[in-house]
Amino acid sequence: MIRFLQPWWLLALLPVLAIAAAYVWRQFRRRQYAIRFTNVDMLRTLAPKGLGWRRHVAAGAFLIALLALATAMARPSVDREEPLERATIMLAIDVSLSMEADDVSPSRIEAAQEAAKQFVSELPATYNLGLVSFAKSANVLVPPTKDRPSVLSAIDGLTLAEATATGEAVFTCLEAIRSVPADGAAGAPPARIVLLSDGYRTSGRSVEEAGAAAASANVPVSTIAFGTDAGVVDIGGQLQPVPVDRLALAELAETTRGFFYEAASVSELKQVYEDMGSSIGHRIQPREVTQWYAGFALLFALAAAAMSLLWTSRLP
Repeated sequence: MIRFLQPWWLLALLPVLAIAAAYVWRQFRRRQYAIRFTNVDMLRTLAPKGLGWRRHVAAGAFLIALLALATAMARPSVDREEPLERATIMLAIDVSLSMEADDVSPSRIEAAQEAAKQFVSELPATYNLGLVSFAKSANVLVPPTKDRPSVLSAIDGLTLAEATATGEAVFTCLEAIRSVPADGAAGAPPARIVLLSDGYRTSGRSVEEAGAAAASANVPVSTIAFGTDAGVVDIGGQLQPVPVDRLALAELAETTRGFFYEAASVSELKQVYEDMGSSIGHRIQPREVTQWYAGFALLFALAAAAMSLLWTSRLP
């Protein structure tokens, strides 16, 4: 089906139609004049011989060329379906103050950022990827997208804050996954959550609630624990111990049928998406066919010129 990307340019058809109407009116005027011309012998000497209907063919081809050019200005296009991969992975990174501990070199947060960026570089380009950061609350920094540079830039720009809302991070990721367009595919997209954290939940809904919600949505949560039990951070001039809550992270992964890691390498993280499968939807994209109309116009303009030169020795 043909549709126009700039339909207001179809107004350019009006002057062409006016020219066509003027041509038809002119032909009727000539016929009336011929009828009034009583000296038939003299009329035959004045009128060109042998043209007849052919004198209208060149004019008709020229008018068709003008119509095609005017239509081309409206940028005609045809709709076509393009496959669209809907499989989605959400990265959730803990930015609580405990991530400043340096028991993991150079620090927990920097190690988490490096692991996240390596994961992004290995992820298949067709998958959607989103980023959530969480401290006292969880925030979507990058909604699911195939734009990898935007995710990498957001990872580099992470800043630390107080508290740890691990459960809220999972709920926020689930909401972001639900925002992925259906694009003609049935059901929710296949999805995974990768959660990088270290500390105990101190804010928001519980990890158990989040695990139940993720399991109900059939979204496995793979968790990565950063740090050791000997980790400390300087808060208000005092060293505070920040042990890793391995148990809660492991249980979250187990409840949702994800993976739990303490030290994450790129090869380990590949397990997160290797069994993921895909969901192919479709989106309608317009394919512009202006060149077809322009070529059609050129063909008829050349035909009009050739016929006019052949039959009248002049251009139309």
